[in-house]
Amino acid sequence: MEEDLLPIGQFARLGRLSVKQLRHYDELGLLRPAYVDAGTGYRYYRAAQAREALAIGLLRSMDVPLAVVAQVLAGGPQALAPVRAELEAELARRRRMLAALERVMAEGLPSARVRLVAEPPRRVAVVREVARGPEDIGRATSAAVRRVLRCLPAGGAEVRLIGLFPVELGEVVEVSVALVLGDEVGGSVGEELGGGAEVQVLPGGVFACATHVGPYEQISLTAHAVLAWCAERRHAVAGPIRELYVSDPALTSPEELTTDVMVAMEEEQ
Repeated sequence: MEEDLLPIGQFARLGRLSVKQLRHYDELGLLRPAYVDAGTGYRYYRAAQAREALAIGLLRSMDVPLAVVAQVLAGGPQALAPVRAELEAELARRRRMLAALERVMAEGLPSARVRLVAEPPRRVAVVREVARGPEDIGRATSAAVRRVLRCLPAGGAEVRLIGLFPVELGEVVEVSVALVLGDEVGGSVGEELGGGAEVQVLPGGVFACATHVGPYEQISLTAHAVLAWCAERRHAVAGPIRELYVSDPALTSPEELTTDVMVAMEEEQ
């Protein structure tokens, strides 16, 4: 055995890692010992490997996954780009949560005025997307909007969009966006219009409805108020929750966006 080798305990202190971590990184092939005693299985490292050990510790302190750590050590910092994108998305989500929290602090728990409205059946083109949990609903909804807008005919027809969301949210959430079709758009029920959009009839009925004014990211506050109103009156809720987007986000500031949030009060016909 070479004289410049360090036992695992001494190397762990040098590299600011635990012995358990070093063993785990060896098993993953992330940081191999310079020598392993065949008889005892004891691991030894060179002092020069401390730089690599410290780099691993640094990257892990920034929540970089071990698979990406290996890529960085092998190829360079450009492998961190996806991690950076994820952190930016998480930061944006946290900012949205903070804005919603500040609104609750300023205005109290949601208590939007709820009214009963009659909705007619609507012929629509529907696109579905799958969200990876509640925090991914915004991305999935935006993707569905982009796809369903491809069904619009040329000529600037009026755009009326309806978001459809399950009442109960799990680890996987199916999001749908419906485009209300005018007479100028053909297509029978069940027919595909492109982009994965399918012609359907969105059932009508009696709905509990509240108007949300503000960013789309805070619509859940108004949805909470509608569901609380239903629960207080012992109304059975028939999902999905509907969001009728009244404003054009291209022409309206986020603070002035108007959305009608609706929940069916009876079995839809």
